[in-house]
Amino acid sequence: MTKTRRHLHTIPELLYDLPETSSYVREVLDELRIPYKYPVAQHGIVATVGKEEPVFALRSDMDALPILEEVAADTQAFESTKQGHMHACGHDTHMTMLLGAARLLKAREAAGQLRGSVRLLFQPAEEGGAGGRAMVSEGALQGVAGAHAIHVWPGLPSGTIASRAGTIMAAADRFWVRVSGRGGHGAMPHLAVDPVVAAAAAVGALQPLVARETSPTTSAVVTVAEFNTGPGAPNVIPDAVELSGTVRALTAEHFERLKSRVAQVITLTAKAHGCMVALRWGNTAYGPTVNARAMVAHVQAAVQSLGSEATWTALEEPTMAAEDFSFIADVVPAAMSFLGIRNETVGSVHGLHTPRFRMDEAQLPVGAALHAAVALEFLGSGAAAAAGAARDVTGAACAAEL
Repeated sequence: MTKTRRHLHTIPELLYDLPETSSYVREVLDELRIPYKYPVAQHGIVATVGKEEPVFALRSDMDALPILEEVAADTQAFESTKQGHMHACGHDTHMTMLLGAARLLKAREAAGQLRGSVRLLFQPAEEGGAGGRAMVSEGALQGVAGAHAIHVWPGLPSGTIASRAGTIMAAADRFWVRVSGRGGHGAMPHLAVDPVVAAAAAVGALQPLVARETSPTTSAVVTVAEFNTGPGAPNVIPDAVELSGTVRALTAEHFERLKSRVAQVITLTAKAHGCMVALRWGNTAYGPTVNARAMVAHVQAAVQSLGSEATWTALEEPTMAAEDFSFIADVVPAAMSFLGIRNETVGSVHGLHTPRFRMDEAQLPVGAALHAAVALEFLGSGAAAAAGAARDVTGAACAAEL
């Protein structure tokens, strides 16, 4: 698994353009003699272990981020070979864990211990491209009764597996704004229409949308992350200012209201300063990721079946990060689990989406065993239970094999 993860780490690719990544995943599936459908959603893969119903889905994302990797001395052997691209969100580890689960489940199938089938979803374009929606629209969830996904989580100690029923991740969308005025000389501001003042006022005016229009008992975030006045000089008022940022909320209703208010506040504030606004949103907003209570119960049972390999923790509150697993959770009962990877000894302490993100590779088999155990717990609760499925095909055995 370490070899697999490190190879995938060297070939990060973005969004839907994943030829090398997809080719490598298919090579491993071919070695395991697991049939698959390809292409789905351009470079996505839908593989299947087993031939019966019910059908349970396990999902991994595949794409990387446009981040320049900061390489440590002990990671140079497997650093990114693509300048400016990096697996900084752990998707290389997610693919590795799903391939490990595939190996475990294939062994169960060969032994006649798989009561149903497991669909393995290798999904492109999680990072802003709505690959989850594309997979759903192309039929990847057809006939699926439940689904599970894992995300590595640097904020949790290694070996911890955490989840919660209900909303676990927020809805999110991105916005880009151009505030246009009329440029001029800094010594004669009265002859210009200053877009810098207008844009700065708009940024300040956004803050009450959370501080005063969002209930203190819920959560929302409006972030302006870019404020660009262009390449001008200190004594030049520019013609325009560009802003970009994100909007996040825990419910779909508040999310849509917040987006409407963001557009209204920016437009009217700029207009009050004599400026015009052009605003656009991302191609596809991500809804909140909502875990089904019954699916979280299967995850908890699977973690307990792993014995000393992992520790279960119930999350008290959701995160404001977003995930396009939400598109899958919208159509089938599903659960997202967080796998803790924080380990100071191996330097796995940096956040997701940072150039110094590192993985505690000792957790790779834990994730693989969790995936397999959740699938087996789900299948065992239905047809397999009625057929008297043996308990040695669940988490403890999976953990022992890896």
